[in-house]
Amino acid sequence: MSLAITTSYAGEFSGKYIAAALLSGDTLAKEEITILPNVRFKTVLQKASTDNIVRDASCDFKTNEGTLTLTEQILETEEFQVNLELCSKELKSSWQAQEMGYSAFSEPPASFTDFVLAHVSAKVADKTEKNIWQGAAANTGEFDGLAVKIAADAALPAAQEIAAVAGGVNSGNVIAQMGLVVDAIPSTVYGKDDLRLYVSSNVGRAYTRSLGGFAANGVGGAGYEDKGTNQVLGGLFFDGVQVVVSKGMADNTMIAAEKSNLFFGTGLLNESQEVRTIDMQEVDGSMNVRVILRYTAGVQYGEVTDIVLYA
Repeated sequence: MSLAITTSYAGEFSGKYIAAALLSGDTLAKEEITILPNVRFKTVLQKASTDNIVRDASCDFKTNEGTLTLTEQILETEEFQVNLELCSKELKSSWQAQEMGYSAFSEPPASFTDFVLAHVSAKVADKTEKNIWQGAAANTGEFDGLAVKIAADAALPAAQEIAAVAGGVNSGNVIAQMGLVVDAIPSTVYGKDDLRLYVSSNVGRAYTRSLGGFAANGVGGAGYEDKGTNQVLGGLFFDGVQVVVSKGMADNTMIAAEKSNLFFGTGLLNESQEVRTIDMQEVDGSMNVRVILRYTAGVQYGEVTDIVLYA
């Protein structure tokens, strides 16, 4: 069986592989924030707001009545690369098992190249998921995440920046802490269809546990809907706001925002995007496979005054 896998994809031809690597993380796969797939290094996010534009009727056209305000944010992506060397001997047995059907995968990859890229893509997706929420550009392989950007914005109203409770969120205090966040949501934002309460895994776990009735939270010993600890993690709501457990968030973090106000940008069609696999057996006789990925990624929000940060 031949395992020659030296391949090269660039620009738009690399798009499906880059997409698999970046967009398969939890937040992006579920489209819980807005994805901009064709950002060529930077793009301008504009948001319009109006004030007092409805007036009593008259026969005249009146100018200077009401205001239109445009705010701008720049989403700027950063360039990243993956240079990885894998031993094909170690991967081959797993790949052959998939090819023969002895695997948990329902649809085996069509080729060894796809198998290798799927392995790498899963790692990149995990890293991207973490970067979206808590990344720090000062660290290698990271861009500034949403929590970092929001916290650094002086325009974030003080009432909408809430300090995390000492000792962390648990099932005994999670209702009160989530309540602080929802109470701080501006009245113009609360009730919007795409409003979300993004929470870290430990907050989501604490909230689910509290619904089970094993904390002083008022839901009773048998828990919400008498389900006890058999609570469903998906489809959670709090005070009418959909709760999204965001695996990439740092513990004890919550962000209330509209999906349409949070953005992830990448350039799936950029010429600088590249995916390459090199079979080193053809080069130095080894059993190694080198994988090269080059891609861009970054996040931004539109209007910070519509966001609540708990951290």
